[in-house]
This record gives sequence, structure tokens and C-alpha cells, in this order.
Amino acid sequence: MPEHQSPPRFQRPDRRQFTWRPASLESLIPEDHRVRGVWEFVESLDLSELYAKIRAVEGRAGRSPIDPRILLALWLHATVEGVGSARALARLCDEHVAFQWICGGVSVNHHTLSDFRVDHGGVLDRLLSRSVAVLMEAGLVTLKRVAQDGVRVRASAGAASFRRRASLEKCLEEAEAQVAALRKELDEDPGATSRRQAAARQRAAEERTQRVAAALSQWPDVASRRSPGEREEKARVSTTDPEARVMKMADGGFRPAYNAQLATDTETQVIVGVDLGNAGSDMGQIAPMVDQIGQRCGQAPEEVLVDGGFVTRKDIEQVAAKEPGVRVYAPVPEPKDAKRDPHQPLPDDSEALASWRVRMGTDAGKAIYKERAATAECVNAIARNRGLRQFVVRGAGKAMAVLLWFALAHNMMRGLELLGSWTRGA
Repeated sequence: MPEHQSPPRFQRPDRRQFTWRPASLESLIPEDHRVRGVWEFVESLDLSELYAKIRAVEGRAGRSPIDPRILLALWLHATVEGVGSARALARLCDEHVAFQWICGGVSVNHHTLSDFRVDHGGVLDRLLSRSVAVLMEAGLVTLKRVAQDGVRVRASAGAASFRRRASLEKCLEEAEAQVAALRKELDEDPGATSRRQAAARQRAAEERTQRVAAALSQWPDVASRRSPGEREEKARVSTTDPEARVMKMADGGFRPAYNAQLATDTETQVIVGVDLGNAGSDMGQIAPMVDQIGQRCGQAPEEVLVDGGFVTRKDIEQVAAKEPGVRVYAPVPEPKDAKRDPHQPLPDDSEALASWRVRMGTDAGKAIYKERAATAECVNAIARNRGLRQFVVRGAGKAMAVLLWFALAHNMMRGLELLGSWTRGA
């Protein structure tokens, strides 16, 4: 460096200096921030079912639990923001002002958050129904046309966890022997290890025993889908998540997954039906969803739009038998005879099948069917972008609860856009 040139000058951090920031959490959140809409939605809900479970009462000893509205708002906002981990959400409650605003000084931990997320599937289902009812009462959701689509969601299980029946039986024997050995060690020499460590090891061994036993109980169902000669060799069940099944995913690969079904009102993109199964095919899913929508909303949809993966002759006839007024719009398979018009009824077609073929051959039918992709696939893409790619929980019941969180968060955001304010619709 030349002698006449001075060293560079710049600002360095001084983290030891004191700073004063006299501001409330309320003042740190703009009036149009999304989190305010989340809280408004939560306050419009009837959560008496959750409050009834609280045992702490005024005038008696005991720690007060966290207000269920706080936990509900935290998970709804986290779902919209694409946060699916209880630990990550707990960190955000310490670091992010929007989540701090929801907490309002109440401390939360990841155990409480994790338990709340999966323990109230029935409540979430009823809240979803209420969100649809509010929009129906406002005249926004009419159920004139509903699009249904399935989305494969990766399960929290690895391919290596799938085992044949013989391996499952051997694993169960080993797991039971380990549990017995740990109990004996704890009873005979409590001082060999700390009691807490021994108890934790015993709980882990017992949980594994339960998972392996559950896998064995699922094996007959998996084996029934194989030919008799393939059952012992190819029928396998996961010891990590026994209810998950290997499915073909969107990228063409095969992975453990669940099949999530979403039914969406085409006019508003509001989710009106949610289901979860472990069948890799969408066949047989139309009639159950129509039934669910009828129970949830008090009326069946007039028209149902599905892709070709849903349609069999049996599906069309089942819907017609249960709900004669429901019209199904789905592509008609190409016939083996290239000269035959696929939209002309066959001699052995029922009235429902004949009407479906003719309907899909008209210009009006084709135009209506185009709304399926614009609705169902759009909603699926939104859910994917919010993190519905892999379940971090295990078991169909818990996975269904997580799916309901996505549906409820989606309807919350749609309602805020359609109503402007949930307090007006509630």
C-alpha cells in the first residue's frame, strides 16, 4: 500500500451496545397483514368442543393450558406459510414477529404443537364443514359443479422398512424379547442405568413391538391383492408406517405414500370434500366422495368432474344408484375397435352409462370437463406449494388430520378473498 494512501474506513457491528425499542406486538403487525385474517377466522369459529376438554378452572390449583385458539391459529398460519414441522414452528414462535403476535406472550413448545396437530381430526373435519357452510350461506358456494382429484403424498416410511410376513414374524419375536429383557433389567437392578434412560429404552422397544404387530395385522390385506403364488414373496408391509402402501408417484417412481382425495367447488375453488386412503388407484372414489359432500354440505353436487383414472362402469352406476341427479363428467375410454364411436351407447349399457357416453360426446360436455384441470389441479398445486409433499406423521389417522389442516387453511384463505372478512360471513 502506498504511504500516502489511508486504510479503508467502514462501519463495524457493535453488538454490545444497548438499544431501546418501545413497541408492542400489536404495533409491529400492519393492519393488512395476513396473520390478522388468520386470527379473525379463528375467532369466528365455535371451539366449544376444545374448551370443554380443559380441566383447569378458576379457584383451583393447576397450570392453565394454552388457549386452543392460539394453537389453531399457529398451525393455520404455519400451513399457509409452508411450515410443516412442530420444531420449526416452535422456533418461529420465538423468532418471527407474526407468530409472536399470535402467541401474545404465551410460551409454546414443539411437543404441545405436535400433539395438537394430530389429536383433533374430528374437530378439524367439523370446522371444515363450517367453513363451507358459511360460504354457502353467503351464496358463494352452490355445489353446481365439483372437481375431484387424487394426489399421492409420500409417507413417512422408507422402502427398506417393507418386509415379508416371515421377516415381520421374526422382527416381532425379537422386539418382544427386547421388551422382556429391558423390563427384567429394570426390575432386577434399577441402578444399572438411570431409571429415565431405562424407561425411555423400554418405551421405544414397546413402540416398535406395536408397529411390527400392526404391520403383521395389515399383511393379509396386502396379500389379498396378490395372486396366491406371489403372496409370500411379494406381499410386504412397512414396519415404520404399516398403513402406507407403495404407489406410483407423479414422477413415475414408486414410493410409500397415501392417496389424498380433494373435491373442489369449481366456481370458488373452495374444498368441499376430503378423504385419504392407501389404494394406489383412484377407481371407486367417486361415490364415497359424493356421499361425503352430501353429508358435509346437506346436498349432493349437481355435477362431478373427474379424470380417466376414476372411471369404471361400476363407478358410474354406483353414483347413479345413490344420487340419480348427479351427472359425472369423465373421459370415455377409447374402444379397442378404432371404427366404433366411443360416445355411442353399447347394447348392454345401463341408462346411466349410456347417458354418460352421450354427454361426453357433446361440445357442452367437453367444455364443462375442461374446468376440472383448472380447478382440481390448481388446488393440488397450491397444497403442494404449501408443503403437501410428504407426511411427517405416521398412520392414516394422523395423516388425515394433517390433510384436514391443509384443507381448512385453504378454505380460510379463499373465504378471506371471497368475503373480505370472515366476521361478515360467520
